[in-house]
Amino acid sequence: MSITENYQRIRKEIPDNVTIVLASKTRTPEEIIKVIEAGATDIGENYVQEAEGMYNCLGEKAKKVRWHMIGALQKNKINKALPIFDVIQTVDSLRTAAAVDKRVERAGKKIISVYIEINIGSEITKDGLKPDYEIIESLAREISRLEHLSLEGLMTMGPRFGNPEDSRPYFRKTKDIFERIRALNLPNVNMETLSMGMTNSYEVAIEEGSNMVRLGTIVFGKRKYEN
Repeated sequence: MSITENYQRIRKEIPDNVTIVLASKTRTPEEIIKVIEAGATDIGENYVQEAEGMYNCLGEKAKKVRWHMIGALQKNKINKALPIFDVIQTVDSLRTAAAVDKRVERAGKKIISVYIEINIGSEITKDGLKPDYEIIESLAREISRLEHLSLEGLMTMGPRFGNPEDSRPYFRKTKDIFERIRALNLPNVNMETLSMGMTNSYEVAIEEGSNMVRLGTIVFGKRKYEN
């Protein structure tokens, strides 16, 4: 099946209330144009430099979708990131949040949407806050005080297993944290999005409450460096 057919099929299969963010890592502008023309609304990039190149290549088409930063955001890349991205899904410290907040107006924006990233599996090789509720709540309260950030959700990668069912307890735990943060009704916090689940696990993630999934391979096919 073509990229267009893959996207349209998966869009029909996934509930309407679930946003599909298409991970564009290593993809070509031609491939991204195909999914935008097929109806894609959200694109995710892992690296600021790649995002900048892709955004510029797409021209006016780039403005038809929302851009999500789904990789770690280095402090020295914030100035380049802010003009491109509508959402930063990977905030995992007050230091990062404050650095972004300080630069939003300089980028010509009044506010930017952010999610707190949780390392729900406490994996050494992954970014994100450890799944300690008090630490996550503390960061949520700190972000709520920042003038130019709107905290709108949580994001997790979750451990990757051969059997997606093994991810279920991690997604369930993330959903519980999400609901507890939302119940706080913090000022300037609008907890609406739970971003979890990728190609190998999105179905289980949705069953456990995810309303945003990040898909790549299932739509675009395997990356060139994948066997």
